[in-house]
Amino acid sequence: MENGTIEREVYVEASPEIVFDVVSSPEHLRGWWPDDARYEPVPGSEGEIVFGDCNAGGKVVPFTVVDAQPPRMFSFRWTHPAGETAAEGNSLLVTFELAPSGDGTLLRMTETGFREMGWEVAVLEETYQDHVNGWGVFMPRLAPYAESLKVHR
Repeated sequence: MENGTIEREVYVEASPEIVFDVVSSPEHLRGWWPDDARYEPVPGSEGEIVFGDCNAGGKVVPFTVVDAQPPRMFSFRWTHPAGETAAEGNSLLVTFELAPSGDGTLLRMTETGFREMGWEVAVLEETYQDHVNGWGVFMPRLAPYAESLKVHR
């Protein structure tokens, strides 16, 4: 099993500017992915995203913006230990690349860094599969959410 990179591609019937907001803004991230997100969408900003209710087994995950080039690319590192600076070897890197396509946007998401984490094989395989499954649930939510925004602009 590869366990190195997860890739997803989705076509969104919305402009790259709208899609960029959807993948970079905490307000919009909450519309399709985590239950909460707290960070500034600028390089170097540190914050967190939250899955579920923290009082009922939910999870707070550290989140650091790596790069933001509106409306073409947004990347962040996450899953690093709280209190540590996100870097290769202690976090996973997610990159959203956006390209105009017809009347919409082709969005490509890649997540890398699994092998560099130094996990035992079982942990690596479990975490990788958990993320494959997670993106399989959340990425399909992104396009309808982004498409619903273009009517409100």
